[in-house]
Amino acid sequence: MAATTPSKALLRSGIGVACAGVGALLAVAVSDLGKADQIASVAGAVLALAGIGLSLWAQFGSRGQAPVEASGTRSVAAGGSIGVVVTGDGRQPVAPPAMPAGGPTASGPVTASGDRSVAAGGDIGSVSTGDA
Repeated sequence: MAATTPSKALLRSGIGVACAGVGALLAVAVSDLGKADQIASVAGAVLALAGIGLSLWAQFGSRGQAPVEASGTRSVAAGGSIGVVVTGDGRQPVAPPAMPAGGPTASGPVTASGDRSVAAGGDIGSVSTGDA
């Protein structure tokens, strides 16, 4: 993933907020330890609830499926891995190399837009786009 993806930005924002919170608690603790204890208790409860909410959203939240489009003549697009693709006339499928099960899938759009083009959001085992 690129460093500009939303998940990286959220992670960095969360780290920044956590560092600021720890700094603020340390500053309050130096002046009044009892007050810092009370603030930390309330902040911990609020952050725990926020963490539970974010965990549930990440697990069960609606995620739109990445658009998978094939628009050219004999083009093929797949959101996951492709074992064998043959788009040429008179070609016989060739056994693909062994691919690990459960490989990566597309997190963004997968598009095959030219004649006999092939695009996959995961691994591609074997492709033949020419005629015999």
